[in-house]
Amino acid sequence: MLIQLAIMGLLVALIPLTLTWVSNDVNKYRKLVWVTLFLTFDLIMFGAFTRLTDSGLGCPDWPGCYGHSNPLLAHEHISAAQEAMPTGPVTVAKAWIEMIHRYLAMAVGVLIITLMVIAWRRWIKSRHIEIKFRPWFPSALFLFVCLQGAFGAWTVTMKLQPIIVTIHLLLGLTLLAMLAWLGAQQNEHVPVSALGRALAWPALIGMLLLVVQIALGGWVSTNYAALACNDFPLCHGTVIPQMDFENGFTLWRHLGKTADGEYLPFPALTAIHWVHRSFAFVVIAYVAWLAHKALKDAGLRKTGRWLLIVIALQLVTGLSTIYLNWPLAIAVMHNGGAALLLLLLVMLNYKARYAPLAEGKTARISVLRAGENTAPTI
Repeated sequence: MLIQLAIMGLLVALIPLTLTWVSNDVNKYRKLVWVTLFLTFDLIMFGAFTRLTDSGLGCPDWPGCYGHSNPLLAHEHISAAQEAMPTGPVTVAKAWIEMIHRYLAMAVGVLIITLMVIAWRRWIKSRHIEIKFRPWFPSALFLFVCLQGAFGAWTVTMKLQPIIVTIHLLLGLTLLAMLAWLGAQQNEHVPVSALGRALAWPALIGMLLLVVQIALGGWVSTNYAALACNDFPLCHGTVIPQMDFENGFTLWRHLGKTADGEYLPFPALTAIHWVHRSFAFVVIAYVAWLAHKALKDAGLRKTGRWLLIVIALQLVTGLSTIYLNWPLAIAVMHNGGAALLLLLLVMLNYKARYAPLAEGKTARISVLRAGENTAPTI
């Protein structure tokens, strides 16, 4: 079974590997980094779809499905479970959703291994001269994707325990951020002014605030608290509703239960939702201010513009989940928007710290030339 699963992951990975190989890009390594990032973003989106469709236990064992490498071979077991509980966690559709998510994850693992091998070979071949092929970061990515795989296994074996699922989500987004940083290292960047360089620390603060908000959003999702407040801007008709913070933010407990094993009270779900909603305004205000500052610098302007667009879309999708009673497509988009915001803030942090510093007339000429010759970036 393990060999069959490895083959499935390799077959999925062959598609982006082939597209990279036949592309016209001279720097295949840079191309592969960005292709891997794109597939990781897709994996995060599909992971959100898996979670939001309650498919996390579509195959209740790991890494296969009832001991098989695909749901076709496990059809008898899946059908029996679905017949016994038609609306339960195991159905044919949910099994396929869960296994496709695992195949995508394995493909990302294959791509990261490929990046690590290429980096080591180029680093040794260049006799440790080519800085862009330093293998330490790709090797760290490999170790990190192994850790992510372990939490993926625990997500299933520990029956969707909220803290495990939330950490699994955060690790996936951290992997995306690391790939974005590696991609930024491969690109050429438009020089930034002293004003842009001064945004290095504010950009780091903005990214940390977003990480806190993503963690809160993950806690909402893994506890199924998205509709705990179904009105806006009030919650249950009041600014500060009845809430149970103690049970809501007890981290080590089973899904839907308190630490004592009792059913989780509704005020606990309200507390989870309300904190995420309230902190969102802090993040929106700060990121909008940060993007406004970035617009004033030629090297950061494009990233700042995209930040404003995505933060606006994120607000719209967040409100739509409440007003439209949590439609699946919009909920998935909201998860994807958070990942895209993180990616943009990683790029802003990199550019503010490591992009060339513009100085005087010569720098203005270099800015124009860089804008003509640089590969499209965000």
